[in-house]
Amino acid sequence: MTFAEDASQLRTGAAPRAMATWRNLAIGALRLAGSINIAASLRHNARDASRPLALLGLT
Repeated sequence: MTFAEDASQLRTGAAPRAMATWRNLAIGALRLAGSINIAASLRHNARDASRPLALLGLT
């Protein structure tokens, strides 16, 4: 429930698959960075907009 999938109103077309792709990308990037607790890592990265970019090597 970290991504609130059950509350999502995206139910038609390619939107559900696209959101699943973005979620998998986020989880995979955190795992590659050595994260064990995904929920805690998501909260940590959400506090500063530059952290996810740095994680992906874009800064």
